[in-house]
Amino acid sequence: MPAALPCSARPGDEPQAFDVPGRPQPVPGAPRLTTARGELLREITILDEYGERRSIHIPAERPLTLFVDKRELVTLMTLGASPELLVLGYLLNQGLVDDVAAVESITVDWDVGAAAVKTRAGIRDLAGKTERRVVTTGCGQGTVFGDMMSQLDALRLPDAASARIRQSTLHALLEQMRQRNSIHRKAGSVHGCALFAGSTLLMFVEDVGRHNAIDTIAGWMGLHGVHGADKTFYTTGRLTSEMVMKSARMGVPIIVSRNGVTAMGHALAVQLGMTLFGRAANRHFLCYCGFERFDSEPEPQRAAVRVVSG
Repeated sequence: MPAALPCSARPGDEPQAFDVPGRPQPVPGAPRLTTARGELLREITILDEYGERRSIHIPAERPLTLFVDKRELVTLMTLGASPELLVLGYLLNQGLVDDVAAVESITVDWDVGAAAVKTRAGIRDLAGKTERRVVTTGCGQGTVFGDMMSQLDALRLPDAASARIRQSTLHALLEQMRQRNSIHRKAGSVHGCALFAGSTLLMFVEDVGRHNAIDTIAGWMGLHGVHGADKTFYTTGRLTSEMVMKSARMGVPIIVSRNGVTAMGHALAVQLGMTLFGRAANRHFLCYCGFERFDSEPEPQRAAVRVVSG
């Protein structure tokens, strides 16, 4: 496997999947990461309904098997835009580590499809923590370890007075996502997730599963010490219980989705005091819960159209 590099020495710009103004620096004690890269798109020849052959691009999905201190943990199906951050965020969101300083290095080698995590002092009761798994509705089958639900009571999100969003800010956020050049626009078959501070886009990533995309954002936040209290999380995917739990673990109290919300995702958000927006595109949205965080600026009601029969 390639040697791991210190985070502060990562060469070049952030991956193209990211838009990170100011290039925030890794926190002290951050793990050493490789900079494994692979093709995000693959060109194939298809036959269309007109009987014509032409070339198109499809996402280059690939398996990444995660080893923690030489113990095989899980295989993630991923696009691989930034696999080291995906692995780091996965460990954080699964509650296997509480801080990035617990990880000494993450080494990804696409030749063997593996990510090797070396911790500084091991993970206490790793076998017990990973014994019970719940296969979620995530694309490619997300996995949540069974004790995550019991950890929800310990989560404390900021109150409504200090973490809120205006309707005009929501509109600006949605307009940025509408205009963004993306893999989905070129090839489809992926989900996108983004992190906003107000209407400022901090990070954007796409992956074959929305759970991978949110884990990658969690990894970026942990690596750079970015807190979620005053942030908004955006996703193109539906808001399931897994997505709500992971956003809460990241400390982000406001979630916006282009898709809808499941009953369990809604119930968890209400329990945690989170604000969920769904069916959000252009200037349209539904606020499912957490109205107290939302400064509404209602659109003018459209006049009813009267149809007169002849």
